[in-house]
This record gives sequence, structure tokens and C-alpha cells, in this order.
Amino acid sequence: MGIDSPITSLSGIGEVRARAFARLGIYTVGDLLSHYPRSYQDRGNTKALCDGDPERDCSYILTVITEPQLRRIRGNMSILKFRASDNTGICEITYFNQPYYKNQIRHGAKIRFFGRVIKTKDIYKMNNPKPEAIVPGKDLQNIVPVYPLCEGLTGRIVSDAVTAALSSHLPDVTEYLPEDIRRDNGLPTLQFSVREIHRPSDSQSLEKAIKRLRFDEMFTFGLAMRLARKGMVRASAPRMISGDMSRFLSVLPFSLTGAQSRALGDIAHDMTEGDGVMTQPMSRIVSGDVGSGKTAVAAGAAFIALNNGYQAALMAPTEILATQHMTELSELFDKLGYRTALLTGSTSRSERRKILSALEAGEIHLIVGTHALIGDGVVFKRPGLFITDEQHRFGVMQRAALSEKADDAHILVMSATPIPRTLALAMYGDLDLSVLDELPPGRQRVDTFVVDESYRARLDAFISKQMSEGHQCYIVCPAVEDNSDEDDEDTGDHLSAATEYSEALGKRLPQLRVGCMHGRLPSVEKDAVMSSFISGKTHVLVSTTVIEVGVNVPNATLMIIENAERFGLSQLHQLRGRVGRGSAKSYCVLVSSKEGGNSRARLDTMRTTYDGYKIAEKDLELRGPGDFFATQYSARQSGGLKFRFASSIADEGELKDILSAADKLLERDPELSLEENIPLSGKIKQLADSAHGTVN
Repeated sequence: MGIDSPITSLSGIGEVRARAFARLGIYTVGDLLSHYPRSYQDRGNTKALCDGDPERDCSYILTVITEPQLRRIRGNMSILKFRASDNTGICEITYFNQPYYKNQIRHGAKIRFFGRVIKTKDIYKMNNPKPEAIVPGKDLQNIVPVYPLCEGLTGRIVSDAVTAALSSHLPDVTEYLPEDIRRDNGLPTLQFSVREIHRPSDSQSLEKAIKRLRFDEMFTFGLAMRLARKGMVRASAPRMISGDMSRFLSVLPFSLTGAQSRALGDIAHDMTEGDGVMTQPMSRIVSGDVGSGKTAVAAGAAFIALNNGYQAALMAPTEILATQHMTELSELFDKLGYRTALLTGSTSRSERRKILSALEAGEIHLIVGTHALIGDGVVFKRPGLFITDEQHRFGVMQRAALSEKADDAHILVMSATPIPRTLALAMYGDLDLSVLDELPPGRQRVDTFVVDESYRARLDAFISKQMSEGHQCYIVCPAVEDNSDEDDEDTGDHLSAATEYSEALGKRLPQLRVGCMHGRLPSVEKDAVMSSFISGKTHVLVSTTVIEVGVNVPNATLMIIENAERFGLSQLHQLRGRVGRGSAKSYCVLVSSKEGGNSRARLDTMRTTYDGYKIAEKDLELRGPGDFFATQYSARQSGGLKFRFASSIADEGELKDILSAADKLLERDPELSLEENIPLSGKIKQLADSAHGTVN
């Protein structure tokens, strides 16, 4: 079976460990070989104790000079201590709650310890360093991978499994890039890249592997977009006879901005263009800043379809967001005489049957839902328009899955992330682009402040003040749990964790009701936590970035972002956009202890800039375009086009070169049907098939 063999075929992996690997989406050997390291430790940087750096982890080759002593303390806690030395000093080494090292570290052994050395008086100290025994004839790895982990898996377990997979299955890794594409772009083979990404020979080989895998991600993405676009061009959609919006505008409770009017003009032109019964399908993205009014544009587009006798569907990434859309749109379309319905995973079987029957009969004009809309049994009588909201939560293939519900329909997608126009055209090459670059009148500016940890007491007081005035607060943390694999092993920074933070805040401010939400919660629990916050029962919502986009809570006036330097500017802007939606003054506080450098410059940009497109341009300048791809797809989409290495794209030129290579290939082989391109065509199909999974 090659790399399709189950992971249990590897030595040391039984059913229990296989279930742990399944939590990471790893079921086969191929899945494991595609589970790339999230970072690397440079353990070849060896120092003497006297040259130790207290600010960063380094390697020290030491001889153990005392017998390790294990002491049990409260409960199951333990401390293991011993001393080791080189010819420049003595180091006291302590392991907390790692008693197994008692049998692995022997008096007299020579060991390479990787950690941080601190000098106190006349002795050096290290806590919890990584030990590697020095054995004659066996070389230690200098560049050591650090893998994403989960409960039940340690770094050693994953690393040993990868070693076994490389040993037995590396020859089964088959090349899919055409030889001329590899040659023209100076890329190594896929086997070389897979081996070096997991077990780097040196930094140069690692960089070659990263370049190859980065190219693969963007190249296959570019091909998928362009092939999807070709499919749209070959298809057709009903030509709308009338693009008249007057009846819609008469019931809209506000006036459109100029940008909204221009976007609706683009949409009306796309849907009415031509002179026959059918026309080329609209395939358009509306990109808008926080609060720019994308929902009103989507409603206007749906009205055009309904006003011409067709049905429309709007797909949102979460049940809460779908319900919010349903509440807003049903009120509007009821006035216009159209029937709306909501279909989600929580819809009861009996209600689902009624909805599907009415939809197929044409009695439901606009249906709003989650990815349940792309499930079996969803049939439209006269489909005219499909809309996906929060575009960055859906991949290109999932848009295609929705459009497959009818071969003849227009497509509109909405993106809440302001993206520089040139980058948007590269990212969404299968779509035309409309930009909402102005905000409705009356939208308040959210005052933004940058503080460090010394402001903690004042922050608590400010939270209490806002809550006493009847408002609510978001607090965003970069990690889920304390000491999780999300802590930053590269810098040694401790990341604020949502679960521990919410517990600590509840103890400090017991008068407040504190909720906690993160991506590891089951969907039902997420919805319950969010519903409690929306209803006002919860005062403070501590969360990871799962609340980056979505629901509208006008009563929330305070956004606090911990470890703010860890986020991109565009992501910070999205988080800030969760507040300032009501009539009360709102605030955003960025908490960071980082001094100087890019981190401070980026946070200062947030403090002084409120235009999402200017922020996006600055983000592009400071971080390159790769991070846009990482944040747009990696954490948002289950299956398919996941970007891991695209975040290391250094400049827009590299991105354009990669996408240009995709264009040139399709010029000479539009269907990828030539023999040398069959493996690549299979790879694209594999991505398309896996991208039809659910969105977390």
C-alpha cells in the first residue's frame, strides 16, 4: 500500500497511539510524512558554560558529575537534580515532573544539554533542558525538528514515528512536478525535500526543501484556482432580465455608501450581461473592511436573483453567524414578500425534511445555512445565486461544492479581510474583485492603546468599569492551554492561554461572569458559549482567534489582545473590529512586553492607523505576502489547500513567479492531460476531493 498504509503498520504504533495521531488528522504513513515540523531548534550551536546566553536556548556538552537525586513532593509532582560540568564551570540541572530521566541520565555520562543557562553566584543553573547522550560513532542531529503535538503524543513519539516512516516508505514518495518545472525553478526532488524537511542535513538543504514545498503549495493552489475559473467560464448561468434595485432600496433602513453602490453595480452588470436566456456565470469576490457593509451587498445581490424569479443561497462558516444572517435577512425579505429559511447541522430531522421539500418545490426563495447546504438532499428548483460569507473560512474547492448544487448559477463570495488589490488578484485568481473601501457614516473609531504587563492591575480596573456600565469585553489569547505545544520554543516566550486566563480572571474579578471559547471545543459547546455572550449573560469572553470574524455584539466595547506581537496587523485589525459596533465608545488594548524592532513598529501602526487597507499594505511590507496565505487558509480549512510553507514567501515577486509558472503550464496543456502532467493532475484532484470536508 506504500504511503497509504495505516500508521499502525509502523513499529511502535498500536491502537492507542493511532487514536492520538488521529487527533492530528494522521491516519496513514503519507499523512505522517506530511505532518511537517512547525519549527526547528539549532542544537549545533554549542557553547561553553562560561559563554552561556541567559536569553536563548543553546547546546552545552557536559559530563554528569553527581548521581541524579529524585525527590517526590506534593501529589504526583517530582524534582530531579544533579550536577554536570565542562572545563569552564559547574551547572546544577533540575527537571520538574520528569522522573523518567532518573534512569536515563547516569553519573559520568557525557550529554549534550539544550536549554537556557543562568549564572547565580559561583554556579550555573539549567531547568528542564533537552538531554541527548553522546555515544561514540553516533552523530547527533544539529537541526532538530519541533512537531505540532496533541494529548497523548510527545515530541519523541512523533519523531520516532517519522524516522520509521522515512526508513521504510521514503522510496514510495512519488514525484508529481513535471521535470521541466522543477528544472526551470531550481527545485530538488520531492523525496529529497520530504527527507530534509524532517531530518535536515544542514541549513542549506533545509532551505532547499522549504523552497520546494513552498513552491508546491502555491503552484497547486494557482492551478486549482485557474482550473476552477475555466470550469466557470465553460458553464452558464441564467441571465437576469432586470437589475433594478429600487424596491430593495426602498425597504433598506439606511442609505448605501458609494462603495456599496459600486459593488452592487458590478454584481448587477455580471448577472444581466448578454442577450440570451443564459450568460457567463458571475464569479465575484467582495472584499471589505470591518463594518463596511458586506451583508447589505449580499442582500442586494440576492434580491436581484429573487426579483427575477430565481432562488438564492447564503453559506456561512458557523451556525451562530448563519443564524445572525437569517435574523437580519428574513426581516428584510419578509417586507419584500419572499420566504427565507435556515438550514444548519442543528436543524431537526423533521424541520430539515420540510425545508428541503419546500426548497425543491421553489417555495423557499432564500436559504441561509452552514456547510449543511452542500450536503446530500439539498436540491433547488430554480437556483440563481450562491453566496459564501467570510470567504477566508472556505477554500476554492468548497465554493465549487456549493456551486455544484446547480451547474447553472452565479457565484458571489464575501471576504472580511482587507487585502491589497495586487495580492487579492493573486489569491483569488478565479474571481473578479469588488472592494468596499469606505465605512458607513456614524461608524465610531475604536481607540487603541499598547501596554505592557505592568498595566495588569489598571486593565482589570478598566474591565470592571466597562462592565459596571453595562458593557461586555473580549479578551483574545494566542494559545489554548498553558504549556501546550503552542508555546513558543523558539523565543522562550510564554503565551497567554485562554483556559488558564479565564480561570485566573474569574478569581481576580469574581463579580463578573467569564466565558471561555477556543477551537478545540465541540461545535455545540462553542455555540453555547457564544450564545451566552451574545445574550449578555456572560460579561467577558476569553477566546482564541476563533472570534476573529463573525457575530455582531453591539454591547461589546472592550477588546484586549494578549501577546499582541504574535498576530499579523490584518488579524489584529479584524479582532479590533469585533467592538465599536454600537453607540457606546469602544476601546482596543494591545498587551505586549516586546521592546523595539518590528514588533513595536507593527503595534504602533495599529495604534495610529484605522484604515484596513492601509494596515494590509503595511502588513504586506513588514511580513511579505506569505502570511496572508497562512492565515487565510491554514487554520481555517479542514482538508485540501492547507498552507504551511507559503507563510515564508518573502515578497510578492516570488508569488507572481510561482503563479506565472502555473499559467505557462496551462497554456501548453489546458486540461493537464499530457502524460508528464498526469501525476500533477492527480494531485490537484486529491486536493479537490479532500477539500470537501467540513469547516471547523
